[in-house]
Amino acid sequence: MGTDIIAKYFPDLSGRQKEQFDAIGMLYPEWNEKINVISRRDIDNLYVHHILHSLSIAKFLQPKAGTEFMDLGTGGGFPGIPLAILWPECRFHLIDRIAKKIKVASEISSAIGLDNVTFQHGDSGECHRKFDFIVSRAVMRLDDLVRITRRNVSSDCRNMHPNGLICLKGGDIEVASRGIQLPVVTFPVSEFFPEEEFFSSKELIYVPYKSVKR
Repeated sequence: MGTDIIAKYFPDLSGRQKEQFDAIGMLYPEWNEKINVISRRDIDNLYVHHILHSLSIAKFLQPKAGTEFMDLGTGGGFPGIPLAILWPECRFHLIDRIAKKIKVASEISSAIGLDNVTFQHGDSGECHRKFDFIVSRAVMRLDDLVRITRRNVSSDCRNMHPNGLICLKGGDIEVASRGIQLPVVTFPVSEFFPEEEFFSSKELIYVPYKSVKR
């Protein structure tokens, strides 16, 4: 399967992007043998379960050049690294509390020549920068994620979608959204990748924090 599954849904990849997606398909299994960042039972599903899943954000958002993202709880680099490959003119700051996971993400990023990614060992409370969007993959409860990340979102909006949180989750979204005093917009990931059964219960969640200034 490999890069073919990415090209199926993103047919306009450049030659360099194809090479980078090919490379991470080899690098993640190698690193996973040393430092477990992906379940060893799941590493054979890397391209669909992790890379393509991360890229579902790109089916929702088409950011302008210069857009800045925080990837909170990135683990081994998801969704940040696949998105950084797809959007080389945007900037990504990947954060995780586990140093060895940040090491894997940093080493893989360096190996494929990404120059639009930075890394931080810690949590969002230790990051004092502002971003257009926070992205995340099921790192914690949605209400907690909203609470801790709002201060990291810039009030200056440059994209069609207002600045805010974009996260990938499964489970009962209605329950997870209770108590959040902001709009919570959900999209079935299966609509983006209709032929992939894995996404039948996956949701993309968008929570706008800021209004677009006209």
